[in-house]
Amino acid sequence: MDKLITGIHHITAIASDAQKNIDFYAGILGTRLVKKTVNFDAPEVYHLYYGDEKGNPGSIMTFFPYAGLVNGRHGKGMLNTSTFSVATSSLDFWLERLKKYNIPFKQPAERFGSEMVVYFEDMDGLGLELVFNDTDNRIGYATKNISAENAIKGFYSAEIWEEGYERTAGLLTEQLDHKLIAEKGNRFRFAANDSPGNYIDLLCSPDALKGLAGSGTVHHIAFSTPDNQSQLEVRKRILQRMLNPTPVLDRNYFSSIYFREPGGVLFEVATAVPGFTIDEDLNQLGESLMLPEWFEKDRKQIEKTLPRLYFNADNFA
Repeated sequence: MDKLITGIHHITAIASDAQKNIDFYAGILGTRLVKKTVNFDAPEVYHLYYGDEKGNPGSIMTFFPYAGLVNGRHGKGMLNTSTFSVATSSLDFWLERLKKYNIPFKQPAERFGSEMVVYFEDMDGLGLELVFNDTDNRIGYATKNISAENAIKGFYSAEIWEEGYERTAGLLTEQLDHKLIAEKGNRFRFAANDSPGNYIDLLCSPDALKGLAGSGTVHHIAFSTPDNQSQLEVRKRILQRMLNPTPVLDRNYFSSIYFREPGGVLFEVATAVPGFTIDEDLNQLGESLMLPEWFEKDRKQIEKTLPRLYFNADNFA
């Protein structure tokens, strides 16, 4: 039987300033702005999507930028670190780039014997890592300032802190098609697909403070499922575990269901289709404000409310 869950689809976080967000993720990190739209539940707020050239599942980091929002706090019951996959040969390039833009980082550290990890944070304090490895065959999104050899290829993993990992592990393995593939100390790694972009690391952290929502924190993580039928099958599984999933919601570029895992993190299951080229050509992704048809009648008011955004790659050589 084919798996209903194939890995990570996207991770969505909260930011405090939309312009600084674009400058950091499209400028400094060099990921592609693949969609500029609005929060479908709060259209006065942008929803910015970054990823590889096509915005493939497993590469998509998205943000809700709420102007002036206070910072949250990392802690248990929260996805605290989103990690990006890069080639081992790009280590010196990225260390120099982080230094160039005055981004503090921890010195490279080994994990699970085959990964070299560098931790840093964005302007809001969101926990990020670059994971240097030679097992990722995906092609990174090259820019005029970052070559394909050095470019971010997509996610590597997501790190969730829990009071105790067992109940969340049960959900991952029994309902979401994951297997435990590695463990060391208090870190337990699960994957639906044993390849970069799909690893979920549960950290058993009972002594940590409880995480608090705010800018610089993750709102939710989405797991990828092939289509609407497989999504409905996953929803049945979640109902059987009595975790109260939402109805299927239309997100234009995918459909979604949401539920909270036992430790409190908001999980989503999103379809891999139809993708981000349904309303923009591939070579024009992210250039215009795209709205779902039910918001088009309000376009003028929405555009007035949202701050103007600019991006010039020449500023991030």
